[in-house]
Amino acid sequence: MANFNIDAKKEMTYDAIVIGSGISGGWAAKELCEKGLKTLVLERGPIVEHVIDYPTMNLDPWDMELRGGLTPDQKEKHYKAIRSGWIGTDTEHFWADDAANPYTEEKPFLWLRGHQMGGKSLLWGKQTYRWSDLDFEANAKDGHGVDWPIRYKDIEPWYTYVEKFAGISGEALGLPQLPDSHFLPPMELNCVEKHVKSRIEEQFEGRNMIIGRVAHLTQPHNGRGQCQNRNRCSRGCPYGAYFSSNAVTLPPANATGNLTIRPYSIVQSLIYDETKGKATGVRIIDSETNEAIEYSAKIIFVNASTLSTTQILMNSKSNRFENGLGNDSGELGHNLMDHTYRVGAIGKVDGFDDKYYKGRRPNGVYIPRYINIDEKSKSDKFLRGFGYQGAAYRGGNPANVEAFGADFKDSILKPGGWEMFITGFAECLPYHENKISLNSDVLDKWGQPTLTIDAEFKENEKALNKQIQEDAVEMLTKAGVKEVIGFDNEHPPGYGVHEMGTARMGRDPKTSVLNEFNQVHTVKNVFVTDGACMTSSSCVNPSLTYMALTARAADHAVSELKKLNI
Repeated sequence: MANFNIDAKKEMTYDAIVIGSGISGGWAAKELCEKGLKTLVLERGPIVEHVIDYPTMNLDPWDMELRGGLTPDQKEKHYKAIRSGWIGTDTEHFWADDAANPYTEEKPFLWLRGHQMGGKSLLWGKQTYRWSDLDFEANAKDGHGVDWPIRYKDIEPWYTYVEKFAGISGEALGLPQLPDSHFLPPMELNCVEKHVKSRIEEQFEGRNMIIGRVAHLTQPHNGRGQCQNRNRCSRGCPYGAYFSSNAVTLPPANATGNLTIRPYSIVQSLIYDETKGKATGVRIIDSETNEAIEYSAKIIFVNASTLSTTQILMNSKSNRFENGLGNDSGELGHNLMDHTYRVGAIGKVDGFDDKYYKGRRPNGVYIPRYINIDEKSKSDKFLRGFGYQGAAYRGGNPANVEAFGADFKDSILKPGGWEMFITGFAECLPYHENKISLNSDVLDKWGQPTLTIDAEFKENEKALNKQIQEDAVEMLTKAGVKEVIGFDNEHPPGYGVHEMGTARMGRDPKTSVLNEFNQVHTVKNVFVTDGACMTSSSCVNPSLTYMALTARAADHAVSELKKLNI
């Protein structure tokens, strides 16, 4: 803790308050601090300093209890999140406590949260793709949701800005539906992936298979080390080789001397002054002492992650806003989206038995969207589209069999055959009825209303998933993959961990919560730049867009502040 100023008792008034320190909150803190604003970051959980607070970063399975499996107490603590299949002893300390932070599922929905400095930026998959006008114009063209108040040209320079600082590795393709980033050198496809790529691109016009575009460094960058191909990313990377707030944005914010981080701060609501027409501060509860405290600021960025951000806004009630801050449109809490997940195909690959790969590359292949991108590729089965992620790898020979002796031990060390899978991510339409609401009947550990989540995938998403599986089977089969099996785990929303919407941007205050600069329409000194602001969901990972929107909004906020407009 010595490296960060966590003494928020000295000062109760700041130029800016940022709620949350994840991907978007970290960017907000960096941009505001570097522009000279004394900034208070309110973090719900503990401080996690880069390297210092990564307790499992170098552990092998045999170094951990139950070889990394969860204990009964840990399973009870994460009784909902364990449905994801991602939580083990190596990362469970970075996942929120479901028992202390309950939520109600009107329909099945998996809400995965990270309550610590850095939030889910320590845990995300690092896939980073620009959106295009195919995405920003989609609502206007097919009539679902409302029109985005921005287009690609508005955010393009901010994509470049954040990419140059964060470090994005990838390969340029020149595809209009997937604009190229400012890239570091790409990671390399392995021999089987190269083979499958050549077969797919040869037999399917308009389809490309590339290495994933990721926030992993392939060369040293801004004092950070390059990726070592350990694939232990979610434990925290001691090299700073992937993008996290802890390694990338919060250190330069701290270096300005303008940053204060207050941990264990549960934001209860924003304080609205009716005479000024502005938010003047934030009410918090200290999660360790239950003390209620108020902080003041000129501008407030709400970046608590999609659902938590909207929960705060909904809980910020006043005479002016009886249904939540900025909720004149009635859209606050509505239009919740996520990507479909775990649907695709898998099979075995003959040959290449004399080949292997070095390390555990934390990346895979990507097949960009190729359907509904123009008249030629238009489908009459569904709207929007999907892309694929996947990988080829060599499995191991099983150890849990009835065998013993030297030959058995030798067999365990020999790699098994090659396998290849691809899994699709489909866009979810912005349905008004997919929503969250405050639940005063179920309170959290600190006596605050919790959320009820009522969302589902509908016929369009199911039709997309059907096409994903059919195309995946066809592509792998024609690429020479054997024993191809299609799969669809039929996951409900939440498993993609790409929650978007519930406080959408728009052109009209009557149908949206935020304007083109992510300001609450009717409370111009409050900004929302995390997933809550999204007007549609695209089919590509959204985090790079959060980064760009945040940097853009912070620049606008400081400019407006200097002009005394907010």
